[in-house]
Amino acid sequence: MTTHQLTEQIKKKKSFLCIGLDVDLNKIPQHLLQEEDPIFAFNKAIIDATHHLCVAYKPNTAFYEAYGLKGWKALEKTIMYLNVKHPEIFTIADAKRGDIGNTSTMYAKAFFEDLAFDSVTVAPYMGKDSVEPFLAFENKHTILLALTSNAGAFDFQTQKVDEVELYKHVLETSKTWNNSQNLMYVVGATKAEYLAEIRKIIPESFLLVPGVGAQGGSLQEVCDYGMTNNVGLLINSSRGIIYASNGEDFAQASAAKAKELQEQMESILS
Repeated sequence: MTTHQLTEQIKKKKSFLCIGLDVDLNKIPQHLLQEEDPIFAFNKAIIDATHHLCVAYKPNTAFYEAYGLKGWKALEKTIMYLNVKHPEIFTIADAKRGDIGNTSTMYAKAFFEDLAFDSVTVAPYMGKDSVEPFLAFENKHTILLALTSNAGAFDFQTQKVDEVELYKHVLETSKTWNNSQNLMYVVGATKAEYLAEIRKIIPESFLLVPGVGAQGGSLQEVCDYGMTNNVGLLINSSRGIIYASNGEDFAQASAAKAKELQEQMESILS
């Protein structure tokens, strides 16, 4: 999927919402545990209830890997269901991969070719030769961790090197890599005040912004500092939407929460 196609979806749906599919069997409604594949049953119900309100879904692969082969099969069924039923929706494998050379190529093949995701999150710590193998895939996007929403972000990301914060070095350097036009970036909503500085370096790139909702980030602040002419934002909410209820009405409750965010987005876009 191209960024132009993504932008068209945002305009059509009046939404730049990304829903995180982070499935924890301890949190999903108990009646689903009777299903043959509880993880996929949960995801399918969430997707069926919310697909018209969002432009992207982001399964965090750890929540599938933790359940071994069954979890991986559920992830495969989820992405296949999305690609067949809703091919217009942008899909993100939140895998936070990143290794050198052939290893990164194999990670990229796993998510881009085998599972057919549109994008994958990648950690930049090992540098150019750990990221460029992902960037080599046409019409696929590599979402680089730039400034994250967790407390530990301050351990390294905002430390200064030659009087400049490390995350700014990451952003500047990434622009020099082959096929850097395929880059997007993760910037946490809890760091909204940094977005103005980030936009000076990457004025048009799409940003994946976690941390709105359960982590306390402000949607309005993120938009004030980070929005571009093409919107340029994917606002992710996971727990706040998918665990809105653990009863029989869980899918309807998730749709209601997604609708709240979508309506705020529509208001901002207008």
